[in-house]
Amino acid sequence: MVPDQWYDINGVWTGSATILPDGQIVMLYTGSTDKSVQVQNLAYPADPSDPLLLDWVKYPGNPVLVPPRHIGPKDFRDPTTAWAGPDGKWRLTIGSKIGKTGISLVYQTTDFKTYELLDEYLHAVPGTGMWECVDFYPVAINGSVGLDTSATGPGIKHVLKASLDDTKVDHYAIGTYNPANDKWTPDNPEEDVGIGLKWDYGRYYASKSFYDPYKKRRIVWGWINETDTESDDLEKGWASVQTIPRTVLYDNKTGSNVVQWPVEEIESLRQNSTVFEEVVVEPGSVVPLDIGVATQLDISAEFETELLGSGAMEEGYGCSGGAIDRSAMGPFGLLVNAHDSLSELTPIFFRSSNTTKGTNTYFCADETRSSLAPDVFKQVHGSKVPVLQGEKLSMRILVDHSIVESFGQGGRTVITSRIYPTKAIYGAARLFLFNNATGVNVKATLKIWRLNSAFIHPFPLDQI
Repeated sequence: MVPDQWYDINGVWTGSATILPDGQIVMLYTGSTDKSVQVQNLAYPADPSDPLLLDWVKYPGNPVLVPPRHIGPKDFRDPTTAWAGPDGKWRLTIGSKIGKTGISLVYQTTDFKTYELLDEYLHAVPGTGMWECVDFYPVAINGSVGLDTSATGPGIKHVLKASLDDTKVDHYAIGTYNPANDKWTPDNPEEDVGIGLKWDYGRYYASKSFYDPYKKRRIVWGWINETDTESDDLEKGWASVQTIPRTVLYDNKTGSNVVQWPVEEIESLRQNSTVFEEVVVEPGSVVPLDIGVATQLDISAEFETELLGSGAMEEGYGCSGGAIDRSAMGPFGLLVNAHDSLSELTPIFFRSSNTTKGTNTYFCADETRSSLAPDVFKQVHGSKVPVLQGEKLSMRILVDHSIVESFGQGGRTVITSRIYPTKAIYGAARLFLFNNATGVNVKATLKIWRLNSAFIHPFPLDQI
């Protein structure tokens, strides 16, 4: 949609579509007015039979929602997909803030033209600041399939996700939604929205999900923004990309998180594969994996460790020290986008430590040596990842030149890396196993596919 009306002349921003029971599609989106006030607008597909829905007709009565009196004119944005309540009315939530408290406002409607603002928020968390791109949807406790946005009842939890404007990080929590009063309560208040789990621990923001009724799955996309300079963006003529679409399920093994996984369609890009069985990687060693060009890969890897010492307590080890911070039980994993000289490389790794409360395992990505280019923001990402009794350490990595998406333990912890290699590119990109632990031998089993490029069907510019 083009910003061509007074109510969106300063920007057509995030919106969400809702499919009504009769098949009609309605779109609510945030517009920035000629006075830079954030308002919500309604639009319909010009041709509902168009599978791409390229053209939209704006409702002549826009805007349909303006900021409530207690909300700042620039703190009212990003309506969600609507869900139907037991009374037949539709609900949707919009992100905002009161002072430093992040909130999600709830509106009811029957026609998407007139609305009632509820007195209570869906949820609020002090200290989290402005909530953007709020997402709210059900997940099945048995973890089998995705659910329609309006699903409620036994065996269902609800995910509440907010993109925090202050930190540019997506956070989520799992909890219980009460349709009688339109309130959501986190299962664990210590892991509430904005203070606990991150959706992705890397370069990732403003994610949005939808329900696919044909394959019964919830799919989410996220925005990978740049970590180089604005002048670099201007020189290359573009900036930012979307992640590979991911499915989302409730993790019924841990009961505390979701699992994300690349959509199955990615597998259609797989070409020839190479298998490495039980490769032993000794402490302090790097093992090359002979797969040829390593710029477009789908990597599946499992790791087993053999403790060489006593396994003494090691409090405090996490991801922050990167792949060069050695300890008895890590780091170890893979070096992707690596040059033969190892002057450029991006380690994706595990690190474990024995503590008085048990073993903690971390899944991490270290970008600090990913590029020799100047003026690139490089950091170490990662977090604890749940590892249950009897599970091997496992990771899946999608490498697409300058984008690396890493999924730890079946997608319990996910990290997106935006990197800018200057030497480890095209035919010079390599893949290595590494073990920088001091007290374990590592045994790795891998299956690695070369990936074809996706063919994006072009459309004439005058149709886009």
